[in-house]
Amino acid sequence: MRAAIFHEAHQPLTIEEIPTPTPKAGEIVMKVAGCGVCHTDLHFVDHGVPTFKKPPLVLGHEASGTVAAVGEGVKDWKEGDRLLLPAVYGCGQCRMCRLGRENVCENMVFFGSSVDGAYAEYVLSPAHAAIPLPPEIPLVEGSIIADATTTPFHAVVNRGQVKPGDAVVVFGCGGIGLNCVQVAAAVGGQVIAVDIADHKLEWARKLGAKAAVNPKSVERLDKELRKLTGGGADVAFECIGNPATQEQAFNSVRAGGRFVVVGSSDKPMSLNTGKVMFREIEIIGSLGCRTVDYPRVLELVRQGKIKVAELVTAKFPLDEINAAFDTLRRGEGIRSVITP
Repeated sequence: MRAAIFHEAHQPLTIEEIPTPTPKAGEIVMKVAGCGVCHTDLHFVDHGVPTFKKPPLVLGHEASGTVAAVGEGVKDWKEGDRLLLPAVYGCGQCRMCRLGRENVCENMVFFGSSVDGAYAEYVLSPAHAAIPLPPEIPLVEGSIIADATTTPFHAVVNRGQVKPGDAVVVFGCGGIGLNCVQVAAAVGGQVIAVDIADHKLEWARKLGAKAAVNPKSVERLDKELRKLTGGGADVAFECIGNPATQEQAFNSVRAGGRFVVVGSSDKPMSLNTGKVMFREIEIIGSLGCRTVDYPRVLELVRQGKIKVAELVTAKFPLDEINAAFDTLRRGEGIRSVITP
């Protein structure tokens, strides 16, 4: 099969012929219909963040497709079935999995990092990890549910615990941030979007933000957000992974509020712990999504309460994957999908 191979940081991916995977007992092989292009991949390629498995490696962790082959003992899947692969899955046996927090499993498997991912014609997966994709959801565009939609769902519903009427501020309106906006709006939050790109703020308004703020257009961002929220956010989400915007998000939270760290960063932010203590501010991390929540997300998408297809603004064949990365680097569009 053809696949895009990651050999080392600061080098483009190369399209190569590698063996098509063969399923063992309990495994399936998926023919990839679409695989979303995510900033996590750029962390590996551009910033030297190490993958769990040493390269060469096939990246890609937002994957949908159809079953191409099943291994011995697999009864719930047959050739041609539509499916979605979660970005990460747990072992089901460690302490965190048994506590219902399989997204932070002690033995977590991350497609495109721990094992070969889906920037390829086929990808191998345990049968138990795969999730049926309803026929109402488009096969290619549905791929982005596996991270760009489910990660914000977990951040908003499980970690941020957004309730109807909560004042919510979302910093960063890329793929993850815009989905935080629409999930928070869907559960009743009064959402304010923050980004330096006006076209992304316009997307945020379309997806349910009641207000949008470009920091370049206001004298003091913190004062503007306090005015819009009546004293500060109940919950603030930082979806960029920039220490400066993490500090801004923290400073936007009211007393007793919650700051949720969604964006990944390898750099420290400064933190006024006296403010954390005196104002009883909660600081919450959020990683991926529990697989048990995927059916809930899929139902919201199926009902049209969460938009997916509209957020796929470009599609690239496998041969043009480096061009897709360039589009992401330039901040163009919302989500690109590779169609092997």
